[in-house]
Amino acid sequence: MSKNPQETHLNRARASLRQALSWYSNLRKPGKISSNSQLAGLVKPELEMLTSTLNKLDSNIIRIAVFGLVSRGKSAVLNALLGEKMLQTGPLHGVTQYPRSVRWYPGGKVQVELIDTPGLDEIEGEARAQMAREVARQADLILFVVSGDITRTEYQALCELRQSQKPLILVFNKIDLYPDTDREKIYRNLQQLGRANSQSQPLQPDEIVMVAAEPAPMEVRVEFPDGRVDYEWETPPPQVEELKQVILQILNQEGRSLLALNALIQARDAEVAIASKTIDIRASQAEDLIWQFTKYKALAVALNPIAVLDVVGGVMTDLALIRALSRLYGLPMTGYEAGKMLKTILLSSGGLLLSEVGSSLLLSFNKSTVAIASGENPTNITAYAGTAITQAGIAGYGSYAIGKAAQVYLEKGCTWGELGASSVIAEILAEVEPNTILYRLQQELSLQNRWGN
Repeated sequence: MSKNPQETHLNRARASLRQALSWYSNLRKPGKISSNSQLAGLVKPELEMLTSTLNKLDSNIIRIAVFGLVSRGKSAVLNALLGEKMLQTGPLHGVTQYPRSVRWYPGGKVQVELIDTPGLDEIEGEARAQMAREVARQADLILFVVSGDITRTEYQALCELRQSQKPLILVFNKIDLYPDTDREKIYRNLQQLGRANSQSQPLQPDEIVMVAAEPAPMEVRVEFPDGRVDYEWETPPPQVEELKQVILQILNQEGRSLLALNALIQARDAEVAIASKTIDIRASQAEDLIWQFTKYKALAVALNPIAVLDVVGGVMTDLALIRALSRLYGLPMTGYEAGKMLKTILLSSGGLLLSEVGSSLLLSFNKSTVAIASGENPTNITAYAGTAITQAGIAGYGSYAIGKAAQVYLEKGCTWGELGASSVIAEILAEVEPNTILYRLQQELSLQNRWGN
């Protein structure tokens, strides 16, 4: 691994996205087998997503989105980080009506875009939920702001955000309103309630930060030299230095890796969507193609009298079918990957297709023996024909089953392979250092995958 793993992760992500854009550009090129004007229109949003994600990678912009219910001080937290009041705050609910972003220059190579969002419990519930999902998808790091014990609504929102596979920091705001004992009790409760569900781990101490972004004014006693005593109201400075240091540490230690990982997650989702849309729109063509190869394989196997070669020819036909389907869909597929997919399909069929291959191999030897002994004997010729027809039926069934399974694998597995988004994601997560926020994300994803299986 290079001395600068973050740069390596960024370079891998860039290469993956450029490869994906190169592959899927065939969907919009006239004359290509995969070109189709209707399909080109359907996948346009995903192609634009891939392009914008690559541009974001090249610009080195980290997006930090802040979420929370109304009146939790989300905008105040961002203002305190910025060091000036750039975002409107106020005593009324719902001051922030739509997502708004501002640039933050904390130092270092990475630029930061802070995204303020409306309260998650405001009106227009479904539209607001969709907004939250979209902002969370774009974010590289999430700040979830609370101002006391978590309510049921906050807990549900936290659960949903932790499912977005993004690093999250829980910000306990307005600590100036609580005595020290109450503050510590709430902090311990937050650590346990940070467990979104049985598939998630509790939040670690450094994933919960206490702040006072906009402290309430305090009455102070002022004594003058002449003995006079007066009382004035003063507003203490914001207490966000700990939060700022946590964010800066994350940005310096793993910021570009976070950027690369989020870009790859978005690319993976876009590629899966492209594959799904392509497979749906080409369903009838794919069915015709599968039947064409099924008939060709059955005929080729039946007419080939040489033992083993007929079975080998059938396997080559299956490989050609997989690659023909990938070309029809405009999805990436090399001969090596087609071979891996065929092996996976055979092994995942519960032994059914493997037993068909074995049966076909036995019939191949039997057919070859009958062919040698047939000569002018009509009885042996009839036996050869019967064996060939049986073998052809088995071969045809296997080819059709492999073709239908390949459709599923092409849709779900389009992001694997060399430089595939899923492959590079796995590589990055395998290389992250312990005691980092990415490492804890990796552990949580592994836990979710075990529960999912």
